[in-house]
Amino acid sequence: MADIWLREVAEQFGVRGPLRRLGGEYDLNFRGETAEGDVIVKAMRPRGEAALVEQQCAAIRHALAADPALPLPCLLPAEEVRVWREVTDEAGHRRMVWVQRAFTGIPMGEAGPQSPAFLSELGALTARLDLALRDFTVTPSPDAAKWDLTRAGWIKPHLDLLDGSRRGLVAGIIAAYEALAPSLARLPRQTLHNDLNDFNILVEPRLGEPARISGLIDFGDMTIGPRVCEIAITAAYAILDHETPEAALAAFVAGYHAVSPLSAEEIDLIWPLTRMRLAVSVVNSTIEARGRPDDPYVTISQAPAWRLLENAAIDGELMGPRLRNACGLPVTDAAGRIAAWIAGQRGRFAPVLGRPLDDLPAGSLAVAEATIPQNPFHLRADEARHLGAGIGVTAEWWLGHYGEPRLVYTDKAFRKGPWLASNRRTIHMAVDIFAPAGEPVRAPLAGRVALAENRTGHLDYGGVVILEHRTPDGDVFHTLYGHLAAKVPAGLTPGQEIAAGEAFAELGPAGENGGWEPHLHFQLALTLNGMGHDWPGVADPDDWALWQAICPNPAALLNLPDARVAYRPVDEEALLAERKVRFGANLKLSYKRPVTFLRGWRHHLFDTMGRPYLDAYNNVPHVGHAHPRIRKVAMDQLARMNSNTRYLHPAPMALAERLTAKLPKELEICFFVNSGSEANELALRLARAASGGYDIVTPDHGYHGNTTGAIDISAYKFNKPNMGGRKPWVQLVDVADDYRGRFRRDDPDRAQHYAQQVDGALAAIVERGGKVAGFIAETFPSVGGQIIPPPGYLAAVYERIRAAGGICIADEVQTGLGRLGDYYFGFEQQQVRPDIVVLGKPLGNGHPIGAVITTRAIAERFAEGPEYFSTFGGSNLSCRIASEVLDIVEEEGLSANARAMGEHLLSGLRALAQHHSIIGDVRGIGLFLGLELVEDRDTRVPATEAAAHVMNRLREMRILVGREGPADNILKIRPPLTIAADDVGMILDRLRICLREVEAARR
Repeated sequence: MADIWLREVAEQFGVRGPLRRLGGEYDLNFRGETAEGDVIVKAMRPRGEAALVEQQCAAIRHALAADPALPLPCLLPAEEVRVWREVTDEAGHRRMVWVQRAFTGIPMGEAGPQSPAFLSELGALTARLDLALRDFTVTPSPDAAKWDLTRAGWIKPHLDLLDGSRRGLVAGIIAAYEALAPSLARLPRQTLHNDLNDFNILVEPRLGEPARISGLIDFGDMTIGPRVCEIAITAAYAILDHETPEAALAAFVAGYHAVSPLSAEEIDLIWPLTRMRLAVSVVNSTIEARGRPDDPYVTISQAPAWRLLENAAIDGELMGPRLRNACGLPVTDAAGRIAAWIAGQRGRFAPVLGRPLDDLPAGSLAVAEATIPQNPFHLRADEARHLGAGIGVTAEWWLGHYGEPRLVYTDKAFRKGPWLASNRRTIHMAVDIFAPAGEPVRAPLAGRVALAENRTGHLDYGGVVILEHRTPDGDVFHTLYGHLAAKVPAGLTPGQEIAAGEAFAELGPAGENGGWEPHLHFQLALTLNGMGHDWPGVADPDDWALWQAICPNPAALLNLPDARVAYRPVDEEALLAERKVRFGANLKLSYKRPVTFLRGWRHHLFDTMGRPYLDAYNNVPHVGHAHPRIRKVAMDQLARMNSNTRYLHPAPMALAERLTAKLPKELEICFFVNSGSEANELALRLARAASGGYDIVTPDHGYHGNTTGAIDISAYKFNKPNMGGRKPWVQLVDVADDYRGRFRRDDPDRAQHYAQQVDGALAAIVERGGKVAGFIAETFPSVGGQIIPPPGYLAAVYERIRAAGGICIADEVQTGLGRLGDYYFGFEQQQVRPDIVVLGKPLGNGHPIGAVITTRAIAERFAEGPEYFSTFGGSNLSCRIASEVLDIVEEEGLSANARAMGEHLLSGLRALAQHHSIIGDVRGIGLFLGLELVEDRDTRVPATEAAAHVMNRLREMRILVGREGPADNILKIRPPLTIAADDVGMILDRLRICLREVEAARR
């Protein structure tokens, strides 16, 4: 509650009602209401100078005159020159009070880390503000001096306030700052806002697009200094707690540069100044906390600031080149000159392996072309030793591409996060020359040894040498030679001169070169900044633009055209454009930003650059993508024959025996088809033949396939525009949804109430003069919203259908074959026996097969009609694959895994629901799970937009899920049965971030 003196003066500005206290270091800030909307009431510190208030107001007006679109405070009353009032507070101190129109939105610090697109826009907005203030004259407040980055050295005497390790860290930051002082002093100076921290930037979080910057506030700390200080100050807070702070900083700086171009000298100062600003912040907050221990504002950014400063994963040496590259500048002042000189000498360099290379074949280890390694998370030793054979190269001498995304780099050292689907380094930054072990390696031009050592780790470089070279202008660059013989380093010393064409090394055998097929890894580096001791030879795809600038294509040094060894990646934009030309517009792609997948393994998929994605959506690859046992069986059968069921073969018999052994004994007759759609069509024919009826009862919003007959019974399809609607012979009942439906969990008889709707459907059939053929339902409706019907529901439905002479069909395409953990089929959970069971492509792990299993009596009635034949339904190949799938489920314990991982995931989702009110319901069994999002838990209004945001954000975070339900507000999680505990942890962790984003947007 504000004091009476403040409320009285606030009323002079039309403020009514209570005032809510906001944060502030020295001044008082309150939010209040007027007839025209919310306002911010600001009361300056006691005995503050009126000139400081007037200066802030003048700066805002000046900036808006220069750039009216800037989101700056609107001063009230707008028509008055002097907008402040002088009052005396309860202690008798004189204070200045003024009012500004309040912005919509929340502080950026409360919205969480922002996207690169947002940060780029923030950089551009910061540049616009700097340009608008460029010719404004300011007299800095004495209190602003401590935030002046040109005078930040004041913190040095206070280092003793910090703990030991932190004291040393900040001392190092100060030393780097002091070293750059001369450069900083040379830069032009101008008026700066000087305090665009994460609570002085207001944002409106939005779903499905970057947040909008709604306001830049608090001009009380304005100062004069180089604009690079403004960049560093704003960036310091904009990248707090960002998972990739380097990329976040690059996006921000690039946005600034696009509006107000920076020099290379300025760019090189940004990172050390950013760290210095955070050092000032943590030292100042430590000092202030001693005097104001109960004021949370003084330490509001301290913890995230320390997390950024102590982040050992950030390579400070690489930051300058990274920011230069983001701004389109050479990574060093000499980089452009070096590259031009090397290109100009193409054809004149000594051959590195003593022979021309232009006639050698090239082999591709790229994601798009190679299937090596079989397991993209583990390159076997035999695979590494026979790379060429693994991709069909028979030549002894061959070339490997520069810039090629490969999955052969599987060691943990290549991973950049805690999960298998985290970023990993995949793009090869060198040219490989495969040749016999022992081949001499020669210097393409004169140089001297910078490093020679033997790295004995598995899949490391083995023997490695780095040579330093100089252009005629004195510019330095380096070449690296990896996978050499173990004896090579011992024969070289740092500084040793190597002549052009001199043989200084030899290729090592697999036992000495890191375990690889013998070859030379030849790499060029235009700078050593960020290379570190390990000299990375492989880049993260997300950093490829940077590393391509640091380590460009070395083809010129090999006397080859760049295109000869440069990998040409899949053009995804062209692929998308061609798809639009060749396919119908209603063949939709998943996700707002489509993704191209080229490889899969278990429950992960890999895009064109080798980035891994956790597949928590696709149920068809039931036992995991690219299972080697299925591949082996398929290859074996294709080497023999593939024919149909008109001929005798053991495979269909074996599959029928395996399936019927898992089903009630009455279900003993099998029909094999090519898909779930075809299986459901056949199930309808069986039911009609056995019952003598034609009409079907089915739950609303069900889905049974995309054939004409299947669509006729799929309300999910036939209720869409231009689909003709419900056929007269189809009767719909409600999905037995006890969360959202008309009968809910507080009704102990809800199962019976839902089942009683069948009575009305049967009556409608009689009324129209029809006869029921049967009831068909997904045992657990999936497109209906991952629904788990209440216990007893199907039993009551089946009783009614059978009493009317109908057949009960269980569509188990989504739920069968162990997905539910404790239940091999969904109908087991409902304690019923269907008359017909339908299975689809999960039976073949994606291979086209479906199955219909029924009773002998129904099959015999069906046999009274014409011959039944499906050309490749039940082919030898399909049946062998399906049998193998069933074996894998059993032998690899995948049903037990589905139970354990499902319980783990359900527990984690329910824990999330305790903290996020947007989660209305968590439901599922095994690995058939749904997360329903609602705008309000009482009204249960579907949060459709939020579900779309979460689904697409998870895709950006490398997790694939879907969304279902009549309102598309239910997140569908149904991964391959191989998913592991770490993967569940990733889903829960990333979901938490997405839900926090949604709730920020709803504030």
